[in-house]
Amino acid sequence: MSEDTPAIKEVAASGVPFRVVRTERTGSAEESAALQGIEIGRLIRSIVVRRGAGDYVFVLVPGGRQIDWPLLRAHLGVSRLSLPDQEEAKEATGYERGAITPFASTTTWPIVADATLTGPEPVAIGAGAHGVNVHLDPTDLVRLLGADMADVTRAAD
Repeated sequence: MSEDTPAIKEVAASGVPFRVVRTERTGSAEESAALQGIEIGRLIRSIVVRRGAGDYVFVLVPGGRQIDWPLLRAHLGVSRLSLPDQEEAKEATGYERGAITPFASTTTWPIVADATLTGPEPVAIGAGAHGVNVHLDPTDLVRLLGADMADVTRAAD
């Protein structure tokens, strides 16, 4: 599986330093982080959230954290948000659940990155295929995606 995904090609075209890490498909974020040799908090999940019919936003959530729905609703200025089912998420992004990434998504949706997505160590974000991740500086990630940084998560239960 050495073929580059559209997401990898998009990151490469940006010129920022990055590396691709490929692992076997895993069943959990903890397992994925361990196989990539990173701390769970450096593994970034891309969660697609429905704001309304045909209207979505990506939320970048570090491992070990979960969306704080009241904070996210307040940040987006809406009273209701929901998670689409697998089919709807694939329709909205072009990616299967577990491989969703804002990079090279079929539609460019707004992106909110949690405020904890900082630090000197690289972060890993999915690259559009199961077991394929891109490792890059968190500042570069936020800049490349044009993400809005906000406090929208809390420690996972």
